[in-house]
Amino acid sequence: MEILNKKEKVILILIIIIILLFIGYYIITKVSNSRYMNLETEESESIEEKEISSEEEIAEEKYIIVHVTGSVKKQGIVKLEEGSRILDAIEKAGGITEKADLSKINLAYTVQDGQKIYVPNINDKEETVSITEDAGEGIIKEDNNSNKNGKININTASQTELETLNGIGPSIALKIINYRNENGNFKSIEDIKNVPGIGDAKFESIKENISVK
Repeated sequence: MEILNKKEKVILILIIIIILLFIGYYIITKVSNSRYMNLETEESESIEEKEISSEEEIAEEKYIIVHVTGSVKKQGIVKLEEGSRILDAIEKAGGITEKADLSKINLAYTVQDGQKIYVPNINDKEETVSITEDAGEGIIKEDNNSNKNGKININTASQTELETLNGIGPSIALKIINYRNENGNFKSIEDIKNVPGIGDAKFESIKENISVK
């Protein structure tokens, strides 16, 4: 005698199929949710990393303020990133006018905070002003090469001014200028010892007469 009749067998099979479908659906849903949570976590971490990186970049950026006058379209104060050139300052000031004379300017000269840059006019006569030779004649209007106590600013001093230091001749003065053009401004007066030809002894003889800004 059969335990289950035909109808009961069909019902049992249907119940088993329903149970298997439910189990399969549960497993698939759980796996999908797990993948979604992992993806969401990764995206969140990526966004946080980008935000932190952006904040660090902003914090690292340093700015300087310079005054641009002369043959530019917008004379006045401009804000530049540290390490900017005279060319950058002119662009910030709206560019040059039709009568500007760029032949007298070293557009690649690195400007310093607080400097006043004069863009000459083709009709300008020779002026008797304090100059920074590396920038061009009469371009940097203030005397930024020495401070109030008479020390030479090694970041802006010309070759002639550097030669006034004890034991610094034309050759070493030129090496100082070449070094700062290639490596940027000196961060401290001790950095001048990185210039070939300036050892501890020579540094000791000039350290009281030099400064950095």
